[in-house]
Amino acid sequence: MKKRSWFQDNWLALLTGLIVGAAALLLARLGNPGNMGFCIACFERDIAGALGLHGAEAVQYFRPEIVGIVLGALLAALCFREFRGKGGSSPLLRLILGMLVMIGALVFLGCPLRMVIRIGGGDLNALVGLAGFIVGILVGVVFLKKGFTLGRAYGQSKAEGAAFPALLTLAFLLSVTGLVGLFRSSESGPGSKRALWYVALLAGMAVGFLAQRSRFCMAGGIRNAVMFRDFGLVAAFGMVILTVLVGNLLLGQFGGFAFEGQPVAHSDGLWNFLGMTVVGWGSVLLGGCPLRQLILAGEGNTDSAVTVVGMLLGAALSHNFKLASSADGSAPGGHTAVWAALVILLLISLVCTFAKKKEGTK
Repeated sequence: MKKRSWFQDNWLALLTGLIVGAAALLLARLGNPGNMGFCIACFERDIAGALGLHGAEAVQYFRPEIVGIVLGALLAALCFREFRGKGGSSPLLRLILGMLVMIGALVFLGCPLRMVIRIGGGDLNALVGLAGFIVGILVGVVFLKKGFTLGRAYGQSKAEGAAFPALLTLAFLLSVTGLVGLFRSSESGPGSKRALWYVALLAGMAVGFLAQRSRFCMAGGIRNAVMFRDFGLVAAFGMVILTVLVGNLLLGQFGGFAFEGQPVAHSDGLWNFLGMTVVGWGSVLLGGCPLRQLILAGEGNTDSAVTVVGMLLGAALSHNFKLASSADGSAPGGHTAVWAALVILLLISLVCTFAKKKEGTK
């Protein structure tokens, strides 16, 4: 039997990277903030604002892209018979880890996906963030090799698995139709910059469908490269960077590589680095980056649904307590929160590695 080539094994991941990059360009062109065609952390922060979980008026909007990603993953899982309810793997710890990942992302001002989109747009601050992200993943991998685990997940009903996608979709429909006037929407700032809702929804669904099939995940890609010498997902994120870079050049909107003057970004190098260190470390412990958590939630994984809720709460904490950065720079409260997050990550890593190992030997 003829051995499959590297391209044959990874073409779908590369295609996903291409589509993600193209979707980011399209959505930014149609109204989303610059270098933010797709940002899971930023969009979940906006949804938290739309739900009234925080009062930052500039970042409130029920982003259709997030709903689309979950529905696209749900559709793919149903089509390929991979939808199944499961959960019960340390849900409270996952809630906390989701909060920490969001706090780190909002200090950096972006999730791992936006990080590579920013690199393609010429933002050198994102390279600093990438370095921190890799360091965080490497620390997490050390604990994985030592036996870190959040415990096994258990089978649940399909109704349980479908609850999160159903609630998210219902809330979105209520926000779009205006039947319930409880949802907030920014009139200025990043939250007011948006593509047409149905275009954003369809783009999200396309990304969600492909990401479910390709197991697209930034943290998982670097983890796999380190642990298994599998570089397929890393190459896929390289494809996102290349697509965004070439697209910006063709559209005449690439201003060159620089630290200053980047949209919705700051140049506080230490906090870009440490913020993404928190994101990388937390994502490895969770088993996937923020995008991957949405995909898993769409597949019926209630642990990932709890993690997404944790990220919404993390966004609320970040803005209610002034932890999040802005284009003017990082916030002092954010500095304290990042150090606290690193300490909590270390405690969770130690307890779930060595305490559980001792339990297993009894």
